[in-house]
Formats: sequence, structure tokens, C-alpha cells
Amino acid sequence: MAFEDRYGLTLSTTSSEAASAYREGMDLLLAAWTGAAEAFEQAIAADPDFALAHIARARIHTFYQQGDVARKKAALARELVARNGDERERTHVETLALAVEGQLPAALSSALKHIDAHPRDAIVMSLPMGAFGLFAFSGMADHDQARVDLCARYAHHYGDDWWYLYNHGWALTENNDVRNGRAVTERAFALREANANAVHALLHAMFEDGSIDDADALVDRWIPTYDRSGILHGHIRWHQALGALEHGDAARALSIYAEVLQPSVTHAPPLNAVTDGASLLWRLQAYGHAVPDGLWSEADEFAQRAFPRSSIPFADVHMALFAAATHNQAALEERLATIEKRLSEGKLPAGPVVPGLFRAMSAFADGDYRGCVTHLSPVFDEVVRIGGSHAQRTLVEDTFIVALMKSGELSRARALLDARLHRRPSPRDTRWLAQQN
Repeated sequence: MAFEDRYGLTLSTTSSEAASAYREGMDLLLAAWTGAAEAFEQAIAADPDFALAHIARARIHTFYQQGDVARKKAALARELVARNGDERERTHVETLALAVEGQLPAALSSALKHIDAHPRDAIVMSLPMGAFGLFAFSGMADHDQARVDLCARYAHHYGDDWWYLYNHGWALTENNDVRNGRAVTERAFALREANANAVHALLHAMFEDGSIDDADALVDRWIPTYDRSGILHGHIRWHQALGALEHGDAARALSIYAEVLQPSVTHAPPLNAVTDGASLLWRLQAYGHAVPDGLWSEADEFAQRAFPRSSIPFADVHMALFAAATHNQAALEERLATIEKRLSEGKLPAGPVVPGLFRAMSAFADGDYRGCVTHLSPVFDEVVRIGGSHAQRTLVEDTFIVALMKSGELSRARALLDARLHRRPSPRDTRWLAQQN
């Protein structure tokens, strides 16, 4: 008897238990829900030769930077699929293995080729998607459009599938089609509420259309259904903290930080934990709120353990925030030297925006606001190349606006604030604009 996944693709296992556990794990993985790792482990226990279960488990290990075990599982999956898998499964495993091994350009190329041949292979199609996906971390300036194009190209293969719809909605939102993005995302959420990815995508749409209080209410209603160990639990509460800061409520933002984002309590994967923590503390400080003693140094110690060396630009830029905020010039210069070497060797697809951000953030933390403006101005329009979401990258916009205001370049600050307020309502931007008149 041949077994299939939820999308009708053949699974090379003879075990009904393994196939069932794999299908369950696949849905949990695509929903960013708890239990996916355990489901894939159950599939492996039922059929130790099931390559797709091994490579899916490897992928979850990479989320938590468990690189050695992830690479071992990827190598085993390659061996097993060569013996037992069909062509679709072999290229599925190879694509995920490249991603596990950090070969991101090769993984993106392999994923796009695989999707063209097997458009309903949702796990592979998920790789280029999202704020931390292969498109976002490719260094492309048009990665938001690339996600929209990918979703549109294969829409007829998915119809009203909850996983596809949330991806399409999020892609539209990030590409400035917020009204349609929110509508599509709401359809996805209605189809499956036990889907942290859909909630996350909906929060982004609400951020972009200024529905701050609606977003806060959504999280309050929904978050009790989502275990703290969920991969997006902390990040979803981070969105609430951003909403609190829109209203100038630093105490609530700090309370959320203490509840779920602080290194001593977080359950988030390292990349989420480091970037969410750094960006929230930086925003608090940039907006003129006091950051309690010890928070920066505690978070910095955690971050240095998680990212001791230069890695993807999105992580590096957040490591620059730690170095700048703690005035650790040696750490900043060391990482910056590595980045500039990669840039000179043509190995930094994101380009000059990365070292530009390092210098701008360092100047801002030192109170050199004119220097921050000088460093940031030439690369401001290229910030998209570092990846992440627009909501995450507004940290750079906010820093630039504050630096303009503090260095006396009020007309430029007003122009940026006016442009943002024409795009989305913002209590904070309204307050800042009023201060310039």
C-alpha cells in the first residue's frame, strides 16, 4: 500500500504509523505549532529508514542552532533516500540538507527548481518564504516581490489550503498590498486557528494598517492556546510590546520583555531570542525610555554565546546593537572587520548596507546623531537586503528619524514621518511629527 502526505505526494515508507506521524508533524511544522519534533521522532521510531522524517527533524534542529546533530541527520537522510526514495524525495532531501548545512544560495536554487517540478511539496516551498526564509536572507532587494510572485505562480495548486493562504497573505502584506494581505491571512486563520504562523502574519498586517489595539486584543485572546515552548510564542508577544511602545507605554513593553523575552525565561530559538530582545531594548532607549540596569549586559552575554562569530547579516546587525549599546567597541570592530572582508571578496550578498548599519548604530549609541545620519543616509534605501520583516526593519527607520530630529535636520525628519503616516496610522509618529512643528 502506498502512503501519501496531505498534499497527495507519495511517502516511501511501508509503515502506516510512520506515515501518519509524518503527516501530523508536517502540519505542526507548517503551523509553527508545538509537537512537530516529537511527531517526526515517532515517525522515525516506526520506520528508521524513512528519510523524509529524518530531514524534517534535522530542519527543526537547525531552528535551535543544534548544528552538529542537524548535519548528521541530514547526512543520514541523504543515505536513506538514495536507497529507498523516489526522485521527488531525493531532491526534497537534498534541498533541505543544503539549507541545514547553511548553503543558502544553493538551497534557494534547489528549492525553486524542485517546486517547479513538485509544486505541492509544501515543506520545500516553505523554505523561500517568511521573514527568515531563503528569499529574505538572499541579499535580494526585491525579495518581498519574489515571495508574492512565487505564491501567485503556484496558487492554483493549493486553492483554499490554510498553509498556502497564510503565506500568500503575509507575502502580500510585506509587499505593501496590506488590504489584500490581511484579507487572505484572515481566511487562512479562519481555516485553522491552531496556526501560529497565521496569527503572526495577521499581526504584521495589523501593524502595517495601524490596527494596534486590534492586534493587542487578538494576542490576548489567542495566546493562551499556544504553549510557551512554541517557536513563535515570544515573538508574538514582542509584537504586543511594539504596540505598547506605539502608545508610549514603556512599562508594559518592559513587562512583556521580563515575561517572555529575557534570556533567563525565553523558550525561543536563538535567532528569534537575540533579535527580538536586542530590537526591543534598542527601541526603548531610542524612544527616550530608560532601560533598567543590567538588561543590556545580560542579553549581550546570551547573544555572544548564540552568535560568537559573524553569520547572516540580519543576526550581525542585531549583534551590532549589542556592541553599540554596551559600548563594546572591540566587539563591534572585530565583527565589522569580518563583514568588510566578506564584502571585499564578493561574499556578502546584502552588500554595503551591513557595515553601514554597524557604523550608524555605533554613532547613535555614542550620541553622535549627525554621524549616524551620515553613515545611514547612503544605505537607508537598501536596508531591505538584510532580511527580516518590515516591522523588524522599522527599527532602522526609527533610529534614522530620531537621529535626524536630534541633529536638527527637522525637514528630513518631517518628510519621513509624513510618508509613514500616509501609509499607516501611528500614535508615536503623530507625537513625533507634532514635536517638529
